[in-house]
Amino acid sequence: MIQEVIVVEGKDDVSAVKQAVECQIIVTSGFGYPEDLFDRIREAQKRCGVIILTDPDYAGERIRNEIAKQVPGCKHAFIPREAATRKGNIGVENASAEAIRAALKTCRTERDGVDRYNQVDMVAFGLSGGKGAKDLRIRIGRILGLGYGNSLQFMRRLNHFDITIEELKAAIKEATHERETI
Repeated sequence: MIQEVIVVEGKDDVSAVKQAVECQIIVTSGFGYPEDLFDRIREAQKRCGVIILTDPDYAGERIRNEIAKQVPGCKHAFIPREAATRKGNIGVENASAEAIRAALKTCRTERDGVDRYNQVDMVAFGLSGGKGAKDLRIRIGRILGLGYGNSLQFMRRLNHFDITIEELKAAIKEATHERETI
């Protein structure tokens, strides 16, 4: 059983998550937030913690960011886009139980502090501005449990989730090895 309360966007997400793990869930109802949504999430955060598990799309990212702004200290779980897409529809409800469990296993908590990475680092690590940068970010996002992001979003996630240089280098090595074996 997952101890934290998992926050998802819709009823179909609830079904998918419940098939993967035993847990408590709060539903945002997309952008149609119930009036007491943030109060309920704050209470859950105080009581047992919260994991935000939104769709890997623009709307899901906006909802995730709003929750994180209103309720600091939540954990974040990311399902890779390819694992949450079925017939062109992107969402948690399309993910397999295994993909949901993997995302929950690698969830991370945001932190405040000094940023470790900047745009120069992103280019130096091959994560921005070069051929294959997007593919490398996708692979590393899956390995580190950060999900997909453009170069700027990905840099922010590396910083906000306190990914060490050692963790990043190991993920790059693993991602590069995956690419060579395909």
